[in-house]
Amino acid sequence: MPTFSAYDGTKLAYHEFGDGPPGPPVVCLPGGPMQASAYLGGLGGLRGLSAHRQLIMLDLRGTGESATPEDLDSYRCDRLVDDVDALCEHLGLDRMDLLAHSAGANLGALYVGRHPERVSKLALITPSTRAVGIEITGDVRRATAQLRRDEPWFAAAFAALEAIVAGRATDDCWQAAAPFFYGRWDEVAQSHQAAEDGQTNKEAATAFAAEGAFAPEATRTALALFRQPVLLLAGEVDLGAPPRAMAEFTQLFPNAELVIQPGAGHFPWLDDADRFVAATGAFLGQ
Repeated sequence: MPTFSAYDGTKLAYHEFGDGPPGPPVVCLPGGPMQASAYLGGLGGLRGLSAHRQLIMLDLRGTGESATPEDLDSYRCDRLVDDVDALCEHLGLDRMDLLAHSAGANLGALYVGRHPERVSKLALITPSTRAVGIEITGDVRRATAQLRRDEPWFAAAFAALEAIVAGRATDDCWQAAAPFFYGRWDEVAQSHQAAEDGQTNKEAATAFAAEGAFAPEATRTALALFRQPVLLLAGEVDLGAPPRAMAEFTQLFPNAELVIQPGAGHFPWLDDADRFVAATGAFLGQ
């Protein structure tokens, strides 16, 4: 497992997947927030994106195989930009393709805002919108959830969602609502969700979005100047990043396309690896 030193001396780890064609790897930022990158796998298993491009998956500080920093305030999203910068310097990358999933898209957006010249292509997979100030309302989440009303687990999951939207979320609510985040609530999805529970640094997740982490207006202004190609990939039935909000996000970039993967939830490479790889691989250039 390769490691490198961040700006403050914290040892950070990353994981390499696939060989891919000659050329720079795709740097991948995990979500959570502050979840170990293991849940990303090869972004689609043996048929995944790692079969076409070399992937570098960063374990953010305090997660996975990376060390815990002395300064817990360094978990804040805007400060994590320097860790991505240190990774690129360690890899000898002047420019890179950047892929970010879920909450990791906040970090990806801040990185592009600060270092647009270093990103050749940006792929945002079911991205969080916190860094750009796009609100996802309870009504939008409910409407997306209703697409699953014929599922046998729907009633219990929807009741849990109502509690979450009303601000009465408990751990049991999030557990009950978990099926909404997958296109199929099968054994693969259930195993993936169970593994996720032990991969997140909750203390770091709280600090990730602490006061001062985000300046949405400034970030939106910066993204409007980023003219490199951008892909936003949404899952058709994803409550975390509903297609309606993703369409609004796409409009913040001058050169972006939105792809909605049919039947997919928050982890589209699990729901249909072939469709996911076809979309992301075509964008990144297999």
